[in-house]
Amino acid sequence: MTTTQIKDIHYYKRKFWRIFFYSLAGILVFFLFAAWGIFGHMPDFEELENPNSSLATEIIGSDGVTIGKFYNENRTSIKYHDLPKHLVDALVATEDERFYEHSGIDFRRTTTAMMSLGQRGGASTITQQLAKLLFHGERSRNPIVAVVQKVKEWIIATRLERQYTKNEIIAMYFNKADFVNTAVGIRSAARVYFNKEPKDLTVDEAAMLVGMLKNPSLFNPIKRLQKTQDRRNVVLKQMVRNGKLTEAQKESYQKKPIVLDFHPESHDSGTATYFREYLRDYMKAWIKENKKPDGSDYDIYRDGLKIYTTIDSRIQRYAEEAVAEHLPNLQQEFDSQQKDNKNRPFLRLNEAETEKIMARAMKNSERWREMEAQGKSEDEIKKSFNVKTKMRVFTWKGERDTVMTPRDSIRYFKQFLQTGLMSMDPRTGHVKAWVGGINYKYFQYDHVGQGARQVGSTFKPFVYATAIEQLNYSPCDSIIDAPYTIPKGRHHVTETWTPSNSNGEYRGMVTLKKALALSINTVSAKLIDKVGPEAVIELTRKLGVKSDIPAQPSIALGAVEITVHDMVAAYSTFANQGVYVKPQFIDRIEDKNGVVLFEPIPESHDVLNKDIAFAVIKLLEGVTESGSGARLRTQGGGHGYNRVTGYPYVFKNPIAGKTGTTQNQSDGWFVGMVPDLVTGVWVGCEDRSARFKGLVYGQGATAALPIWGLMMKKCYADPDLNISTKDFERPANLSIKVDCWTPPPAVRDSTAVQEEQSTDEFEM
Repeated sequence: MTTTQIKDIHYYKRKFWRIFFYSLAGILVFFLFAAWGIFGHMPDFEELENPNSSLATEIIGSDGVTIGKFYNENRTSIKYHDLPKHLVDALVATEDERFYEHSGIDFRRTTTAMMSLGQRGGASTITQQLAKLLFHGERSRNPIVAVVQKVKEWIIATRLERQYTKNEIIAMYFNKADFVNTAVGIRSAARVYFNKEPKDLTVDEAAMLVGMLKNPSLFNPIKRLQKTQDRRNVVLKQMVRNGKLTEAQKESYQKKPIVLDFHPESHDSGTATYFREYLRDYMKAWIKENKKPDGSDYDIYRDGLKIYTTIDSRIQRYAEEAVAEHLPNLQQEFDSQQKDNKNRPFLRLNEAETEKIMARAMKNSERWREMEAQGKSEDEIKKSFNVKTKMRVFTWKGERDTVMTPRDSIRYFKQFLQTGLMSMDPRTGHVKAWVGGINYKYFQYDHVGQGARQVGSTFKPFVYATAIEQLNYSPCDSIIDAPYTIPKGRHHVTETWTPSNSNGEYRGMVTLKKALALSINTVSAKLIDKVGPEAVIELTRKLGVKSDIPAQPSIALGAVEITVHDMVAAYSTFANQGVYVKPQFIDRIEDKNGVVLFEPIPESHDVLNKDIAFAVIKLLEGVTESGSGARLRTQGGGHGYNRVTGYPYVFKNPIAGKTGTTQNQSDGWFVGMVPDLVTGVWVGCEDRSARFKGLVYGQGATAALPIWGLMMKKCYADPDLNISTKDFERPANLSIKVDCWTPPPAVRDSTAVQEEQSTDEFEM
């Protein structure tokens, strides 16, 4: 080798090492610049300690079941110990086999990926993937930006490894991962796809969810079930390779088809939808009055609050099931009565009155608001309501695609029977169930908290309670059922008022217990004349009724509009020995770390003494013994019974309650009570002029009472609920006579059902 060649070799060596060290220095400087944030923001210690992640607010029932969420991103954080071992094993085996050996970057895997140009798999560790999810999202298509992002990933990954344990990183990754279909985080994914908690996932279910992580849009079991199953099987194979499953176990799981229990969690579906919306409005007001320690506002969509409610998910489910069982049958009868009605669903309305309803409905519609915001004229908007368009509509058998004009759709939706139901524990005020309507997606008006409707005969117990308190009456005292007139001028009556019983019959001397059981109008009129409307109104105020009530004798027959919410609270006072307890639907509110932010203070006050409250209970028991509620004791069948009325309840325990029906059968009510649960049910159409033609199906005993009966049968069939079948508590040294003679079943009034169809329900 010549001297020149030797010099050349030394030259190139020096040049190589110079380039190498300069390159290495450049890379180090590049990493330093990235770490210092020169190429864009890098998270500091505080951000790594508290990653800016959007957490859904969770709504939890009194039985510990999540009944809904408020979110922009449907994610609920869980701890590592809530993850089943096979889920963690599946993740590590598939995404990062040396996860427990590296410190954020797997250099062996990185080198392999670089040498094969990505053909032998990616190089990202679980920690790097977490860094990507937490701090910069999707990879840029710009190669220079992508390189910067990758470097930042590496730096953040090493910092995360110093900041958190391996188990914490696994939990954070599972909590942040997006599984599509409104499921962000493993807890939401388990609930959405399998309707269970992560700890209950089977090995094959866990493998499916881990398999989705590679590309959740591609491996989406709702759209590409076979691809998802193939990917699941790859995960199972990886678990065998890493010693987490045997070959026999893998083959067994791979043979299993994917069986989903798909429950997408949206704001307008799921359970307790109306209650959740009522709660949302409550939380908006709560946020204004309750600030974070730093003075900023809580965000129910991002801050991961936990709202522990008094709603019992089981009672709520039974209530919704009862509505779904009864109302479709009642709707069939309603529809059959409307077949020959050219103005369906409105009865006895002229063209001008109908047009007022339609015009009001159009102006209240979302279509009108949107077109008005676009600057359209009123004439243009009105014309659009007569143009046929494709739309999806509600039916009792599920959603249906159709074509109709928006104006016709308004009529279509107005024909549906609606309901409002609330259940409450009278001793604590805890609301246990809240059903504000039949389908929140299509009917968003809440008939529990928003809608006040005429209450009919369900108002009469307030009149009787006032009479017992002021006149020292008892349920066993007798009163004459005969024509009765309140003259003009008395109690602000502008015209002479002579209410009649609906069938025109009068029974002569009857006990107060029988008078209320048969809902005799003349007796209610006589009692309010004796005590005065003002005294009755004063009592209803003490019972928590907030509606404006006119000081007129006609209120004795139920010409009063009250919400289901207030009616249940008022009746609960009788069941709670005369003590009113304000309905309460929140137990406590916690932040994402479990710190209690709010616990409501129960509100209560004395309204009646125990003896009077118990006397009213005994009056209301008479309704279910021999009055309009007596069908709760029957097997069904016989006169007047069919698919709508003939439910076999056969309750034998004490039940206090009252039916109610307003004039022209626009509103049907039943409020029923057992010692630890009071439930009020209203049924009717959105517009009062949409109604049944007659009493048989339009009365409260047919429209509303069956929902109560069906719900309570389900509650009693659930031994975990332990709903009381005992007597209402009798006060010691009771001073009011309540034990009246009741004829034995063989000699009771055989027209009880007919009375319920006629006498019980004709209100002014």
